[in-house]
Amino acid sequence: MFFPKEMTELELIIPSKDVAAVAKVLSGRGVFHQVDSAYLGLENLGPSAWQEKAGNYSALERRIQTMMQTLGLPEEYPAKASAENIVEVEAIRPAVERIDEQVKGNGDQLSSEKKHLELLESQLRQLEPIADVKVEVGALNKSAYLHSILGALPASNISRLRTSIGRVPHVFFTLREDSQKPVVWVLGPKSNSDVLDRAAKSAYLAPLSLPEELSGTPEQITATLRKEIEASKKKIADLEANLNKLGGVHKTELQKLLWDAHVSRVMADAIVRFGQLRHTYVVVGWAPSVSLNGLTAQLKEVSKEILIEKHTPSRSEHNSNIPVALTENKWLRPIQELVTTFGRPSYGELDPTLIMALSFPILYGAMFGDIGQGLVLMLVGILAHKRIFMKGLQSLGLLLVYAGFFATVFGFLYGSIFGFEGHSAEVYLPFTLHPLWLSPLENILTILGFAIDAGIVILIFGYLLSLFNTARLKDWAHFWFGHTGVVALIFYFCFLALLGNFLGDTAIAPKVAVAIGQLPLPFNILTPVFALGLMFNGLFRNIAEGHRPYVQGGVFMFIVTSFMDLFEGVISMLSNTLSFVRVGAFAVAHGGLSLAIFSLAGEEPTIGFWITIILGNIFIIGFEGLIVYIQTMRLHYYEILGKFFHGGGLRFEPLKLKPSQEEA
Repeated sequence: MFFPKEMTELELIIPSKDVAAVAKVLSGRGVFHQVDSAYLGLENLGPSAWQEKAGNYSALERRIQTMMQTLGLPEEYPAKASAENIVEVEAIRPAVERIDEQVKGNGDQLSSEKKHLELLESQLRQLEPIADVKVEVGALNKSAYLHSILGALPASNISRLRTSIGRVPHVFFTLREDSQKPVVWVLGPKSNSDVLDRAAKSAYLAPLSLPEELSGTPEQITATLRKEIEASKKKIADLEANLNKLGGVHKTELQKLLWDAHVSRVMADAIVRFGQLRHTYVVVGWAPSVSLNGLTAQLKEVSKEILIEKHTPSRSEHNSNIPVALTENKWLRPIQELVTTFGRPSYGELDPTLIMALSFPILYGAMFGDIGQGLVLMLVGILAHKRIFMKGLQSLGLLLVYAGFFATVFGFLYGSIFGFEGHSAEVYLPFTLHPLWLSPLENILTILGFAIDAGIVILIFGYLLSLFNTARLKDWAHFWFGHTGVVALIFYFCFLALLGNFLGDTAIAPKVAVAIGQLPLPFNILTPVFALGLMFNGLFRNIAEGHRPYVQGGVFMFIVTSFMDLFEGVISMLSNTLSFVRVGAFAVAHGGLSLAIFSLAGEEPTIGFWITIILGNIFIIGFEGLIVYIQTMRLHYYEILGKFFHGGGLRFEPLKLKPSQEEA
């Protein structure tokens, strides 16, 4: 749970006669991450027909998917689909072509008819503005000597159009008066068509382009078009009914064909990536060690002559090419998604999912502490997770449940339910409610100081986790002199001691920092010593790792750069520590926002009062709940995970036949 799954590297040597059976096992179990043969230098050592086969299966799969889309069928596989051997292309193609011939005719007609309907509707839209105009449309298109422009333009541009065409012979008609966009008809000699077109364009005249086959008045043509549109819609409905009927007839067969083509394509794609020798194939990849026994047993069952080499690398070895398979746990899935959004753990690195599963909801609850609102969040999370309500939040459903639970816990600690606290709870509710700990609004400095204390503890824990990671990787240079190494951690303690002594007995003074400052240690000596260590940590890392030259860019530039490193480190420690003030600040703001809602509601418990309270709580849960979620993510991504988690792991992508065969 604390680390990615242990992985084992497999190298398989397979007789050519067993290649399809082995590909079936590797693809069907969904636990084998294949390494492409291009990295082995074996891809050109023998002839291969699998590339062409893979292309044929892929084309057939796309063709079947297109047919299912045309028939309105979901792209589903048979309910009891099992991984069979690779099906020959010629065993699938005749059935696909037979069904496609029936579907294609109806589909092409439907597509053509829809385009015809769009054309008719476009023509109707153009004619509707001039439906009441008594003019023969055919006369506009068939004149051999006159250039005709019919269209609508902004009323303010009519004078501009008249001025622009005033120097050429023309006739100008306003076919329909309109205060916004009148319809006009401009006639002129063919020889002046370019002048008329430029003038129309400059006046922003939108021409009505009407087909030549239309004749009669706009009113007559409009009536004809409406009849044709109704006939076209009926034809489309009949064609869609035929396709639905075909879909019902061929649904089961298409699902089986899709499965056969898909399975064969996945296996063929895998074989294409095998390294091919004269009479054997070489396959290299990774599998979780826990799945190794079952996989190798099945491989030996289908191929008696297969040779299997195994190697399980240490997590402290160079492991950038080892795929990372995270532990599968449906209860931790939403937390895991938050972690992988920041970065995927490397193979030898601590997986922070469990840590974040505790810290994220606790920090959220501390900022959003309210019994009633927390219970509402839990309810919304449960309904979203079950896809009953707000289905789009299903992936975050469990996270809302966890956050809502801790918001409820802190609601008891703060003594708040739907914004009612202390005296207001006694006045308006049939029970009394007192905080089990403190009320943020009445103890502002205390809650802010406590938030900083909690942040200091979390940051120190982050430093220790960083040391744990680097020690496991035997990266001793960063263990001692890294930005979160031993030197940096001791300097942070010195920094906290100075901070505690500076703030002294003030209400906001972090108790942890004050306690560190009171330790019997010579901080006045330790601080400058470890400040120098932090300042020259790059030099010390180069010495530890044997990188030469130890100093780059000259002594002066090195000193300037080192001083900036120290300055950046101090500012970073200060900002990281004070950043946790937001936890207490949002707890106070949460109570303040509730107080504002009560100010709007008034004091008399009328219907208006309760409506305002309900709407106010909905606003707080939606708006402030989102803001607190963002702030909690920010604390984790910038202050917490950044201390010990580097990510950069290679995603585990096993061969699989079904989409459900995925790691969490």
